[in-house]
Amino acid sequence: MPDLEFLDGERKTVRLSDFRGRLVLLNLWATWCTPCREEMPTLDRLEGALGGERFEVVALSVDKDGHDLARAFLDEMKASHISLYNDPSARANFQMKGYGLPTTVLIGPDGREIGRLVGPAEWDAPEARALIEAALRVTSVE
Repeated sequence: MPDLEFLDGERKTVRLSDFRGRLVLLNLWATWCTPCREEMPTLDRLEGALGGERFEVVALSVDKDGHDLARAFLDEMKASHISLYNDPSARANFQMKGYGLPTTVLIGPDGREIGRLVGPAEWDAPEARALIEAALRVTSVE
């Protein structure tokens, strides 16, 4: 996995490697992407249900100059579980070979890609939750 560099909600630099030791569902999205906007509430609910020390949804906006746009969108949808992350360079999309938005990548605690989905999903559906719960059971920090 590339060690992506992006900004957190306070505009501080964060790297993907900072999440090592946790199962991460990395979601690349943009405010102008209708399917991204439609799936965001499901990501927020997934983070609320399963997020914690071992798992985090990292919803990474790839909007150029989009930090304030992304924050306004998350506020508008009343996201109470997802943290704001933004890559104003939009390099993450290319580094992750995200050929469409949304692109979601499940990353193991060891920093390796477990799987990916290009396109929207209902991340709080029973099948998606079962996938995350199974990954939590079988992954460990190496």
